Amino acid sequence: MNPTLDLIFKRNSIRAYEKKSIDPAIKEKLFQATLRSPTAGNMMLYSIIEVTQQEAKETLAVTCDHQPFIAKAPLVLVFLADYQRWVDYFNASGIEDFCETQNLPKKTPRQGDLFLACCDALVAAQTSVIAAESLGLGSCYIGDIMENYETHQALFNLPRYVFPITMVCYGYPTSLQKKREPSLRFNPEYVVFKDTYKRLSENDFQAMFEKRHQQVFGARQEIKGAKNVGQHMYQKKYTSDFSAEMNRSVNRIMDVWFKQ
Repeated sequence: MNPTLDLIFKRNSIRAYEKKSIDPAIKEKLFQATLRSPTAGNMMLYSIIEVTQQEAKETLAVTCDHQPFIAKAPLVLVFLADYQRWVDYFNASGIEDFCETQNLPKKTPRQGDLFLACCDALVAAQTSVIAAESLGLGSCYIGDIMENYETHQALFNLPRYVFPITMVCYGYPTSLQKKREPSLRFNPEYVVFKDTYKRLSENDFQAMFEKRHQQVFGARQEIKGAKNVGQHMYQKKYTSDFSAEMNRSVNRIMDVWFKQ
């Protein structure tokens, strides 16, 4: 087996860690690998905050949808879509006079710039996750870092053009976590298309979710009124309180980013 593919195929999100610190040399290798991530125009439109203060971890365990394991993770990294560094560099480079002499517009980061920075940060996060696996570390993504923007902005002193797009917890998996089977994924025919996008039919969805329905429902006919995975996920995730808070928070972030 290709060792890289073997890591990818066996990976699970790990939310329980041994009470074991991560050696600085291991952490250094993790950062070195992360910073080799592909990046748009080699601009590296991201920054990373290592959360070392226990009080901050405790706060994140509450603000990121009440997940206590965050406070117990040996390593917590917040991945930031970051255009502030380039804006500051442009200004330090005398860009205002340059724009005037070259008849160039003086602009601020816009929608495409934000999305590109988000892509850079997420690619870096995923690179770190695979590197962590190779170093014997488990990891878990925390998308809930996009919630409660005001709290996180104050906690990390985030300037205008910095967006906390994801957070990742790392640590050595417990023996029980190591024994878990990899979680289900959709089959390629429902995800990978040739040349054009394919809308799925009801029959496609039935086949696509057959195993997941068995996994979620077991012998039960319904869960809180939901009779299939679609209804269950709509209720549990899509219309949840944390989803509403995430949308509110992201709207606030975008207001700050795009204000004139």
